[in-house]
Amino acid sequence: MIVYFSATGNCKRVAERVAEHLGDKAVPMEKAGRGISLAEGECFGLVSPTNWWQLPVPVRDYIEGLRVSLNGNNYIFLVATFGTTPGCCGEEARRRLERQGLNLDAAFSIRMPDNWTPIFDLSDPDEVRRQVEESERAIDTMLPRIAVRERGNHTSPRTPQWLRPVTSALLDYERRTSHFTLDDTCIGCGLCAKRCPAKAIEMRDRRPVWVAKQCYMCLRCLHSCPKFAIQYGKKTRKHGQYRNPMTERP
Repeated sequence: MIVYFSATGNCKRVAERVAEHLGDKAVPMEKAGRGISLAEGECFGLVSPTNWWQLPVPVRDYIEGLRVSLNGNNYIFLVATFGTTPGCCGEEARRRLERQGLNLDAAFSIRMPDNWTPIFDLSDPDEVRRQVEESERAIDTMLPRIAVRERGNHTSPRTPQWLRPVTSALLDYERRTSHFTLDDTCIGCGLCAKRCPAKAIEMRDRRPVWVAKQCYMCLRCLHSCPKFAIQYGKKTRKHGQYRNPMTERP
C-alpha cells in the first residue's frame, strides 16, 4: 500500500506512479486508516510533502496513530516531495516510525513545483511545465530503486535535525488561519470547506469562515478555489494557483 497526503496533486502523482510500478494501490491519507496489515513481502510507502524542511502536521499525526502488522520481508519507505529541500524529512520519518515499532528501510525525495505561493511564483506556465517535466524524469529514476528495495536515506539536499526547533516555530506561525483573506469574487460554492483536510473552514451564509486558529497550511483551499477568491498574505494573488497537471485533482 502507498499512502499519501496531497494538497495540489504533487504527492498524489508520485504515489500513483510508484503504485503502478509496483502493481500496488495508492490511497489518500484521509482514507487510508491507521490499522494496516501487510501481506508477506508487501511494501508500505508514505508519500509526503515537505513543510518548512520537515514533515507536515497531518503526516506526523498519521504516523503517531499508525499500527502496522508486519508479515515477513516487508519494505517500508518514504518519498518526500519538496521545492527547495526535503530538509530532515527522512530522518524525522525514521524516528517517528521507530517509535511505532517500525523500521524505515529507505527515504527518497523528488523536487516538484512548490505550491507555497506566499513565497514561490508559479504564475509562469512554461516554467511550471518545465519543473513538472523534470519531476517526471526524477520519478522515472527513483522507481527502479524502490522496486529493487534499495535501502538508506537518499533524500537530498538535507538539513540537520538541530534546525527543527527553528523551522518548527516558523511552521507554527505560518499555520495561523488569520493569514487568509477572502475577496468579493467568492461564489459560495463551499469547495474550500469540503476539501479542507483540517476541517478548519465552515460555510456561513454562503461564505467560508476559518473556525480554527491553525490549519495544516497546505493551501488546498487557495489552489482549489474556482474564482481564486482565497489569498494568503500579500503575494499569492500575483504568484498564481497550482495543481499538478498530471492529476485531475488532489
